[in-house]
Amino acid sequence: QVQLVESGGTLVQAGGSLRLSCAASGRPFSASYMGWFRQVPEKEREIVAAIRWDGRTTYYADSVKGRFAISRDNAKNKVYLQMNNLKPEDTAVYYCAADSQMYRTYPTGQFEPDYWGQGTQVTVSS
Repeated sequence: QVQLVESGGTLVQAGGSLRLSCAASGRPFSASYMGWFRQVPEKEREIVAAIRWDGRTTYYADSVKGRFAISRDNAKNKVYLQMNNLKPEDTAVYYCAADSQMYRTYPTGQFEPDYWGQGTQVTVSS
């Protein structure tokens, strides 16, 4: 059974930093795309960042470029999201996501995962 478990979400002041972690279990994802999405109430879930299996290709939403960094540790089956200079508009539930296929590629920004975590709340106060 595949599980993605996020951690690291909390309340932080604007301008602060957080690091989200996602631990995957049930199968290795070292050959699959992984990423982070976020959602606020009454809005659609949106992609934040994605990373190819070897880390050589990354994608960031325009709203987080230059502030967020996605990385992965395939030996630990984990993916991370370093969030710096946080803004109140970054407040959301953040979801870890992973592809079920090996070596499947996507057009820029079009990552469509098959597995989802339960989400972790990030709240940025002004």
